Amino acid sequence: MGKASIVMAFLFALGLYGSTAYYVGHKLFRWLHFLFPHLNGFIFSIIYSLIAFTLIVGFIPFPGTFKHIANWLGSYWMGFFIYFLLFFVLLDIVFIVLRLLNVSITSALQFYGGLAVILLTIGFVSYGLYNAAQLKHVSYSVSFDEKTAASGMKIVLISDLHLGAVNSENRLEAIVAEINRLKPDLVCMPGDIFNDYFGSIQKPEKAIETLKKLNATYGVYASLGNHDAGKTFSHMLNFLEQSNITLLNDEYTVIDDRLILVGRLDPNPIGGYGELKRKDIGHLFEQMNPDLPVVVMDHTPINLDDYGEEVDLILSGHTHKGQVFPGNLITKRIFEVDYGHYRRNENSPQVIVTSGVGTWGMPMRVGTNNEIVSIHIR
Repeated sequence: MGKASIVMAFLFALGLYGSTAYYVGHKLFRWLHFLFPHLNGFIFSIIYSLIAFTLIVGFIPFPGTFKHIANWLGSYWMGFFIYFLLFFVLLDIVFIVLRLLNVSITSALQFYGGLAVILLTIGFVSYGLYNAAQLKHVSYSVSFDEKTAASGMKIVLISDLHLGAVNSENRLEAIVAEINRLKPDLVCMPGDIFNDYFGSIQKPEKAIETLKKLNATYGVYASLGNHDAGKTFSHMLNFLEQSNITLLNDEYTVIDDRLILVGRLDPNPIGGYGELKRKDIGHLFEQMNPDLPVVVMDHTPINLDDYGEEVDLILSGHTHKGQVFPGNLITKRIFEVDYGHYRRNENSPQVIVTSGVGTWGMPMRVGTNNEIVSIHIR
């Protein structure tokens, strides 16, 4: 994508957010005006605009306390904004239908309709905050036909830690403890370990010490996701090295002569991987022992056509399964598989897509879970 296209996409997104934020703000002001008839519209607009603006500031990578505060406010506002927008639009649709049925839309009906939107939004956001603090376990059993060398191995899969996002560091110790409790043979992290900007991590040294406690028979391996990139990419690489996490960049390694593990670069890194570019790795498969199962970590599950019979299992994340309803309805339309265990046909590799162990943007989960995945090879 060229610079002109990036600028146009940014302006479109900014315009879309600006118009929808105005719509939500207008609806909120009208409802508040029922309770406070003398509410000053100018003061409300200033306060509301500052809150709405934090969402934009949260995406700008610069250091400092202001950035941290804006990121915190913007992340929570994102959750409120999504549900305010959703429920106000639904309310307007209901009012349109009622008008078509010649039902009078009284002030009382507008007030209680707005109240319903407020209460539903608070309810969904509160549940989302609570649910995002929970860790769920998901388990799959897979077999690789006549390739039995890896039989009995347990792989623990986590994706989308998004270190630097709101609350991401708070749950890191619990994630590591839960993984260790599972006693994995291998831990795989297919991308988005970071949240675009390394400087957003509040206590990187503590995070490193926590990740170093991961205990797996054959080690901890990672591939890069679209958010593991940008101007602070070198800091990310150093962080992974200090955390004893082995990074595979379009490379493979043989695990105990039982399994071949491949790590792919994501095709769309935000800000780039410096000199690194995703490349065709077809030649690598020619070097591999055909009797060993091949497992590929590829962050985004959009590249299934890149793999054929030479690959047995693909591990992905990225989708978050939409993270908050109705996002899951969107990811189902975008991706061939946005979550779970999938196989296109008998000549295709198996795919496991996790909803992730962390959150991006708003620290909320509605209709999805933060999960740790156990894969038992039979």
